[in-house]
Amino acid sequence: MYKTVSIIGGDLRIINLIGLLAKDDFMIYTYGLENSEDLIESENIKRCRSIPELVNSSEIIIGPVPMTNDSEFLSAPFSEEKIHIDELITEMSNKNKIFLAGNISNKILEQLQEGNIQNIDLLKREELVVLNTIATAEGTIQIAMENTTRTIHGSNILIMGFGRVGKVLAKMLDGIGAKVSCEARKNSDIAWIKAYGYNPIHLSELDNELGNYDLIINTIPFQILDEDRLRKVKKECTIIDLSSNPGGADRGAAKRLGVKLIWALSLPGRVAPLTSAEFIQETLYHILKEI
Repeated sequence: MYKTVSIIGGDLRIINLIGLLAKDDFMIYTYGLENSEDLIESENIKRCRSIPELVNSSEIIIGPVPMTNDSEFLSAPFSEEKIHIDELITEMSNKNKIFLAGNISNKILEQLQEGNIQNIDLLKREELVVLNTIATAEGTIQIAMENTTRTIHGSNILIMGFGRVGKVLAKMLDGIGAKVSCEARKNSDIAWIKAYGYNPIHLSELDNELGNYDLIINTIPFQILDEDRLRKVKKECTIIDLSSNPGGADRGAAKRLGVKLIWALSLPGRVAPLTSAEFIQETLYHILKEI
């Protein structure tokens, strides 16, 4: 298994990952993390002065999770420098490099393929996706407790979508006494919702049900809560949207209507960076053994 990696950009998860790898005697080269107070150079953690130096130091290049917010620059909250994705890809091209990051867009994927750069999207690895749902669910419940005036226990809560996150959230919320409803469009998911003992809401019935909830949590990755549906939500309801850009709720409409909407992205990195780093480390080791 490879024991030398280069790491560029990233949030607290990546900072913690570097510490975990260092304890496992990895040699780690970093770039775009110079403002982190928690990252200290040591015998096996070296700070590179340029992207070429970073790329030439290892065959394995690890980028941020998620990789970018705008498809132009790497996500690098601990750097004052804006790191151009094009520059990194150009430097890695035709050099037998393996690039790992999270949420690699189709546009960037095409660029990587054109540069003959083997790439792996960490957030498409099933083991990481499943483990991340735990931190996402816990973070969602934390946000709910901090932003609602009712206890979770006894609250009427609607979870929109019954995928991985929806399933874990429903179990946790049910465990602390919430009255859990789950929305789905597939009849097979409706059957499973019934089997688990939650209240099933088919998508076709959603408009008639939206006014019944104290808290609505959306996990569906497209805009389903448009202005018409937001008008049906009761005034005291809080909506937590977990879906990626552009989000599952019309934020402009929510603001105009006075609906309390919280768009909660990248919760694993925000609420549990160490645990999330351990999940990434576990996934990384699987990948390194495979290649």
